[in-house]
Amino acid sequence: MITFENVYKIYEGSQTPAVENLNLHIDKGEICVLVGASGCGKTTTMRMINKLINHTSGAIYVDGRDIEKVDPIELRLGIGYVIQEVGLFPHYTIEKNIATVPNERKWDKARVASRVSEMMEIMDLDPSEYAKKKPSMLSGGQRQRVGVARALAADPPIMLMDEPFGSLDPITRSKLQNELLRIQTQLKKTIVFVTHDIDEAVKMGDKIAVMQHGRIVQFSTPREILARPCNEFVENLVGQNRILKRFSLVGCRSVKTSSAVFRLDSQRQQIIEKIQNFSQQDAYPILGVLDEGDKPVGYIPMFKYEKNDPTSIEDRIVKRVHTISEESTLFEVVDLLFSAGERCVFRMDASGRSTGIITIADLFEAVRRDDQ
Repeated sequence: MITFENVYKIYEGSQTPAVENLNLHIDKGEICVLVGASGCGKTTTMRMINKLINHTSGAIYVDGRDIEKVDPIELRLGIGYVIQEVGLFPHYTIEKNIATVPNERKWDKARVASRVSEMMEIMDLDPSEYAKKKPSMLSGGQRQRVGVARALAADPPIMLMDEPFGSLDPITRSKLQNELLRIQTQLKKTIVFVTHDIDEAVKMGDKIAVMQHGRIVQFSTPREILARPCNEFVENLVGQNRILKRFSLVGCRSVKTSSAVFRLDSQRQQIIEKIQNFSQQDAYPILGVLDEGDKPVGYIPMFKYEKNDPTSIEDRIVKRVHTISEESTLFEVVDLLFSAGERCVFRMDASGRSTGIITIADLFEAVRRDDQ
């Protein structure tokens, strides 16, 4: 979808290339994150795609076309662009801001109105409440949502996002990251995303291009970069807690749970047999307990009891239940386990049924298998 071939950018009066001999191919429908320290050339690289900055030499192709042979206005109308400062027109209403590119493309009024309403709904901005407001009446996170909606309004195949969430507080930033990833599963845009934050790059990217001094030093998947950084610079960039970062790349659905889970009524005998056969040497001495609808009741920490302890099953159950969706990541499991101070969390499917319990030991085993 987007290809750089031997691209250089040398600014007038400078002897040092801002971008040097850059070769990069970004596939259709993927999020490619450009990450690196300030001045590494990542924003220059992105802005050359829509000719906000002209490259000095080499060639850049967008959807198979050499951008040097494409009118800049035509090129930009087919590329959504989101920046950190949002760049909304302060004197326009929210609906008029979102309608900017569709109006430039001469869409009819009904189509524009329908698309604006659709984009506001997607971005969780109720049209009846926000359409007539001005940007100054919105929070920073809401303005950023409008900026994304405006970039998507004309349904461009390509999106350029220059530190789009960098100025937001951590909670709002995380929400908008998740929102963009949710939208991406539906729309499958080709997105070039610039950030200096490696955690954001790992979360958002299908591929990551690590840049240093105008060059790409490693271009690979987040999993590969975390597991096998190519040099000391990349290793320092990803940081010492690479294992924790990798937790964000593994989904709960893939975890092979090691602890047994039984229904309290229909599988009562199996619970009894498991307790009677329990050995202090068992690696994962926890039993998950469900009701007949496979909803969590609690868990039994078997190591607390002797084999012949007369305590009833019901009295053994710790009835503190914490659940996590199968669609969540292991990082979210870690956060939940430590914040709740629990030994396990129940994994739940879309119908609200438990598909097992995940322990800390399961997390590390899942990452170990993922590395193989």
